[in-house]
Amino acid sequence: MKDALAIHRMLLERETLHEIVRLPRAISNADELPKTLGLPAKHCLATRVYEVDPATHGERYLAAVVVTAGVRPKADTLLGPLGARTVRPAPADAVNAATAYCAELVAPLLLPEDMPVLIEQRAIDTLYGDHVVYTTTGESRTALGIRALDLFALCGGKPVDLPSTTPMLRRARARRSAVK
Repeated sequence: MKDALAIHRMLLERETLHEIVRLPRAISNADELPKTLGLPAKHCLATRVYEVDPATHGERYLAAVVVTAGVRPKADTLLGPLGARTVRPAPADAVNAATAYCAELVAPLLLPEDMPVLIEQRAIDTLYGDHVVYTTTGESRTALGIRALDLFALCGGKPVDLPSTTPMLRRARARRSAVK
């Protein structure tokens, strides 16, 4: 499995300023980063992996989408940007096998070269180039701190407007209040 050390080595080779941060507690997914680090969600990014059926003839493939922590893009908003007939969240075992990361802790770096990467335009727009963002490293006790521009350049992602993204926390609150 890929981990913080693999990311650290890759960034050192590229002479990219970064910090591997030891988290005060273990996390089980990228959406826990803001609370664990005591930061606004816009400074923490999550990498979601989707299974894609291409619109043209071809085999299914996986694609990564980098979003603000707590946001999960609706699959139908990814159809156009990925040129797909159908898109659905990838099963954990497929994510683990393809990326060599723990499925809920995928980092946007060191992904397979043939895996398309999209970056939510809002994540780019809310951060200035010198802002430090935090993302997972594949490990539950570490995070990567890196300048937003460096991360976006290194992951090679294509910016895409995802107007229908829904913050997961808002959905969870709505479900709780509906139960009451």
